[in-house]
Amino acid sequence: MDKANFPVPENEPERLIHLSTLDIDYTTLDDSLKDLNRLAAKVAGTDISLINLIDAYTQWTVSSHGLDLKQMAREESVCQYTIMGEQEFEVLDLSADERFSQRFYVGDPLSLRYYFGIPLSDNGINIGALCVLDTTLKTLSPEKIELLRIIADEVVNRIKCYHAIENMQTQLENAAQVNKKVAHDIRGPLAGIIGLSEMINQQGNSAQLTEVLQFIKMIHTGSRSLLDLADEILTNNDRETNARQHELNLSTLQNKLLELYIPQATYKGINLKVDINEQTKHVAFERYKVLQIIGNLISNAIKFTPSNGTIQVSLDMVVNAHQNCLDFTVTDSGIGIEQHRLDQLLSGKAGSTVGTGEEKGYGFGLPLVKHLVDKLGGSLSIHSMMGQGTNFKVSLPQRPI
Repeated sequence: MDKANFPVPENEPERLIHLSTLDIDYTTLDDSLKDLNRLAAKVAGTDISLINLIDAYTQWTVSSHGLDLKQMAREESVCQYTIMGEQEFEVLDLSADERFSQRFYVGDPLSLRYYFGIPLSDNGINIGALCVLDTTLKTLSPEKIELLRIIADEVVNRIKCYHAIENMQTQLENAAQVNKKVAHDIRGPLAGIIGLSEMINQQGNSAQLTEVLQFIKMIHTGSRSLLDLADEILTNNDRETNARQHELNLSTLQNKLLELYIPQATYKGINLKVDINEQTKHVAFERYKVLQIIGNLISNAIKFTPSNGTIQVSLDMVVNAHQNCLDFTVTDSGIGIEQHRLDQLLSGKAGSTVGTGEEKGYGFGLPLVKHLVDKLGGSLSIHSMMGQGTNFKVSLPQRPI
């Protein structure tokens, strides 16, 4: 495939590993980011603003304003071009650009025309994009573009702040007094940030761009949800709940996987099932990297399974006296992978491959899975036969909780 029509950042392996270190549950960020989304749409004067994170297979809309969108295949997105560089990416008329003119969001009923995106960059690594869209043609002034850049930087700050506070909770869950001090220290800055955001909203359309710029520059990190999180730590009314913020069990993992990946499977006409061991469904385990590992395997299976095919995910917690083990399999009825191709994929030396629905492949999903599994001290085995599908089996040892 012509690489010019298949945008992949030069640092794609590093980019995916960096995104995985944030260990993001894509369903949990909206409360922290929705005020910035509204602000971006207001600044740009557009109907729609989206905050998107892009992994090996999927563009995840972690917060949306003006459009109810959760995800789309990476190769269908406009933001895949935005993450290619340091500068913003603008499309004046999506319907006149052959890269996007046939996409679903250009036709009825959405009829989107204008796109402007800014990379969400963390230490020079683009993990996604902040974009604004509209059904009418328009251009943005340099002042508005500068404001959007500031908002994009704040989006990254909030994601990192949320991640850091979650990690801090886990590390300090048994040190109540230290937790109280931490919560006390972050309440003041967060309350000030929220107050500034409310001032901007109250001024409404009467606010001048220079005034909005001054307010936004004062915003550093945080959101209403983080303030609530600080309240939880400070009051410590439910220690058990706080201590288990970073845990899953088979039942909650099953629900999250269905919520995240049923839309992809349904769009392609694939029957996705997720089964669990009922006897151990309430045994807790650490969330760390689990969603990234299973999610990449499911996305890979969807890509290489034709319509009317099936994907079976089985989740099990093996309880042992000394160490529990999270075991799961992802089995598809897809086209299969030849052994030499599989060896190339796991070594990171394979190029892109087109899926059964003409989905573009980036060649990095399975190497990322192997990297994460190895890092967690787990094991990965793959059995595949051409024309008969592929079975992935992963075993992850669990630290005592």
